[in-house]
Amino acid sequence: MLRREALRALLDRVTTEPIVANLGSATFDIYAAEDRPANFYTSGAMGLVSSVGLGVALAAPDRKVFVADGDGSILMNLGSLATIARMGPANLVHIVLDNHQWAETGGQPTHTAAGTDLAEIAKGAGIPHVAAVTTLEGLEEVLDRAVAEDGPWCIVVDIEETGHGPRPIFNPEENLLIFRRTFVP
Repeated sequence: MLRREALRALLDRVTTEPIVANLGSATFDIYAAEDRPANFYTSGAMGLVSSVGLGVALAAPDRKVFVADGDGSILMNLGSLATIARMGPANLVHIVLDNHQWAETGGQPTHTAAGTDLAEIAKGAGIPHVAAVTTLEGLEEVLDRAVAEDGPWCIVVDIEETGHGPRPIFNPEENLLIFRRTFVP
């Protein structure tokens, strides 16, 4: 499945819920598909989107919070999976788009290309709802469950790397202020 297809499946299931997007491809594709005040683009914060999403989920417990992460990014911050499990935010859905490469630094293979299983790591960290999907239909089914059921969730999505949408032109500080005014009490 393509990243754009996976992100479109997510965007089709949200209305006003926040999406915290990883730097690079997730941000580029979400911005191109549907820029909205509910999107927070973590420009320049490789490895931190899972932690930022956790913070948003804890600050806004009455809203479902979605995180669009990447395999390279979560590999840089595996400890966040244990923290998510320990804090247990029922409103957090962490989606890891696994293209098996460090796309933002030149396309070098990540550990997942050599067999590291991020879904098993999430389970081992104690996250109660973990799914690994390889098809768009499988992702749509899991997303429907994650929208309807409490989490936290970690959904690892195997995607094909085909490049990303155009680099968006936005002001990160303005994006943060808009997002804060929309979601942080």
